[in-house]
Amino acid sequence: MYPAHKSSRVVHLATAVLSALVISACSEAPQGQGGPSMPPAQVSINKVTTQSVPFNIELPATLAGDKEVEIRARVSGLVESRNFEEGQYVKAGRSLFTIELRPLQLELEKAEAELNAAKANVAQAKREKDRLERLKDERSVSKRDFDNAVSAYEVAIANLDSAKVALSEAQLDLEYAQVKAPVSGIMGREFVSQGSYVSGPTVLLSELTDTSMMRARFGFSEREQLAMRQDVENGTLSLPKNNEFNATIVLQDGSVYAHSGKVDFSDVRVNRFTGTSELQARINNPDGELRPGQFVRVRLSGAIRNNAIVLPQRAVLDNGTGKFVYIATENEQGMTVALPAPVEVGEWVNLDGKNMWVIRQGLTPGQPVIVEGMARIFFPGMPVAVSGEGE
Repeated sequence: MYPAHKSSRVVHLATAVLSALVISACSEAPQGQGGPSMPPAQVSINKVTTQSVPFNIELPATLAGDKEVEIRARVSGLVESRNFEEGQYVKAGRSLFTIELRPLQLELEKAEAELNAAKANVAQAKREKDRLERLKDERSVSKRDFDNAVSAYEVAIANLDSAKVALSEAQLDLEYAQVKAPVSGIMGREFVSQGSYVSGPTVLLSELTDTSMMRARFGFSEREQLAMRQDVENGTLSLPKNNEFNATIVLQDGSVYAHSGKVDFSDVRVNRFTGTSELQARINNPDGELRPGQFVRVRLSGAIRNNAIVLPQRAVLDNGTGKFVYIATENEQGMTVALPAPVEVGEWVNLDGKNMWVIRQGLTPGQPVIVEGMARIFFPGMPVAVSGEGE
């Protein structure tokens, strides 16, 4: 027999082992059907509807002045003076450069003298013709002498006409020596300094730009034009009359220029290097805020997307292979679950200050699209609880 203290120790050890086995068995026991489960995700939906929405296009553009004129002298000579400040606004008709005037004034005086001589010759020839005509009637002069007098008179008249043309040319050259501004605008820098010799119009003196109106030039891809044409043919897109889109300028800082214009030119040719055709819009620029050479974005508006399906941008997700949305659908057990639906998106459109996607394919009117609570949907087919319509 064991001593009393050893017997007590064995009893305690057996009791501890039995307790450990009971706890282990309880921990390995399977949970019943009533165990905890993931609650449905709270979501909001929008029922798919169709509506007409504005169709806008935004493209990069370069600005140019309405008139960009090269200033050249039409006569040769020394530049006597420059009559403007670089960067100055000048009005049409103002003298910009003065070419040496004295030689041209001498040419003018010479032409005037030759004109006077031609007038005197005409008067003399006429008197001789009239005299011989009287003698011819009296049979005191030969017909040959009379014919020579008539010819001399006609030659004198022709010389007079030639002298008049020469005088006009001399007057015109003297006017051209003032090198006047053909239009109003902003002067560029001078390319030829005072005292230099210029050989007529082959030498560029300066440049002048009319900035009261600006031209925004931009390229429009052939692919996008074909897509628009197809949409027009199937009735989903309506273009403005005569394709005269409204044009708004978006500046580099994202601000919108106050004045807008119209697209007034579309080139029929397609650039074989870029696959685009050039378009042009004219924008009013009364305060000179827009400058030639400036890079901007031009926003074209005026077209309408007909019977379009639009959704908030947050409702359209991307899984790496394409865009999709979640549809709140009832499964076979009668539970509402979120199932993904692939969609083809078009352009963005701004409605009431909110950015929306235009859905081209994948949805039909009446479908309940989840627009709020997508972050709570952890896997396709997850149960959802629809709490209302999204905004």
